[in-house]
Amino acid sequence: MNYQQLLEQAQEYVLAYYKNHDDPKLLYHNLQHTQEVVAAAIKIANHYQLNDDDFFIVLAAVWFHDLGYMVDVANHEEKGAELAAAFFEEHHVNKKHIDLIINCIKATKMPQSPKTLLEEIVCDADLFHLGTDDFKEKDRLLLKEINLLHHTDLSKQQWREKSIKFLEAYSYHTDYCKVLLNNTKEKNLEDLKKKWNKEEKEQKKDEEKQQEKEEKRLKNGEIKFDATIVEDNARSLQALEQKPERKKKKDDDIERPEKGIETMFRISSSNHQRLSDMADNKAHIMITVNSIILSAIISLLLRRLTEYEYFVMPTFILLSVSLLAMTFSILSTRPSIPPGIFTRADVDNKKVNLLFFGNFYKVNLEDYNYGMQKMMEDKDFLYGSLIKDVYAQGVVLGKKYRLLRIAYNIFMFGLIISVLAFILAFALFSTPSPVK
Repeated sequence: MNYQQLLEQAQEYVLAYYKNHDDPKLLYHNLQHTQEVVAAAIKIANHYQLNDDDFFIVLAAVWFHDLGYMVDVANHEEKGAELAAAFFEEHHVNKKHIDLIINCIKATKMPQSPKTLLEEIVCDADLFHLGTDDFKEKDRLLLKEINLLHHTDLSKQQWREKSIKFLEAYSYHTDYCKVLLNNTKEKNLEDLKKKWNKEEKEQKKDEEKQQEKEEKRLKNGEIKFDATIVEDNARSLQALEQKPERKKKKDDDIERPEKGIETMFRISSSNHQRLSDMADNKAHIMITVNSIILSAIISLLLRRLTEYEYFVMPTFILLSVSLLAMTFSILSTRPSIPPGIFTRADVDNKKVNLLFFGNFYKVNLEDYNYGMQKMMEDKDFLYGSLIKDVYAQGVVLGKKYRLLRIAYNIFMFGLIISVLAFILAFALFSTPSPVK
């Protein structure tokens, strides 16, 4: 199956469909959006090095994922999936691939519900802009589109509130997008909150000024005290009652952990992982080299020692050096696993690190869920666990590199001694006897 040709035909079909069914109300869900989603999907798919089949499924899904907007806005995912199915059936794509494409398109329905990596890639590509600098412009276009399509009159402030709730609730599905886009997504969220708070303060000031004017007019006898004033006062009281909640929300935002701390932990863990991989590679090299040396000694030298007895000592020195270096290299990579059990009392007392599998792999899901919930609710517990995890990684790394250093020292100095021993033995004992 020529996937490249199929994708080109799908692209031509989608471009023609947008051209023939263009709706001026679609200010956001238009051809430009689809092309941007395709570009994002290619970027994510390339990161995961998808095979040809999976790459085709992802690209086919993103080309058709919003085509249903021009058929039925309320059910655009289903309509887009139907258009995709009809197109690929016509081009004799097998049913298994078509079903996967349909599932990817339907997974983008809000709230998103991806179940496979391919569905996660399509979902993240669809909302890629949430974590980019284009978010502000895209959000503005989406507000205009919704007001036009649904004949509503949402204000900017009302829309900001909806966008804030959406960004707070949404989380990228693929690890790639989490690392790449989460920081910018959080920045976009903070900017929205600042604008929302600023607008709320301005509205409150306007309401207070209006209330002062009404009270002044009432005092001067310009208007009579009636039910309208009572209603306005009730609104003011309601606003004042809501103020502590908003203040609390703002205080919670202030108490949120700094991004720098989260970045520090992420970078530290990543660096430790890279150093661990380097140590394992060094140990692998040492084990491989000494395995070859041991094989050569056993297969070649040992059987000839009866003929060359003066090489016995150098051979056993080299054999011992290789064996010791190999042993320490294996010790540096040998895993050490804790019992894998903890109690709820350990969780309550914050004595267990639930971020390392060795502490919970024998515990049932209910107890593990209890521990994780407790940890997520307690910032000190969470950050304490992260500190313990980073420290434990450092301790393991220290042990690995200490053993590796011993192995390399044994190999380096032992090899020198072995070579000198061979040279000395050859020089002293290999001289032929004089002919009589």
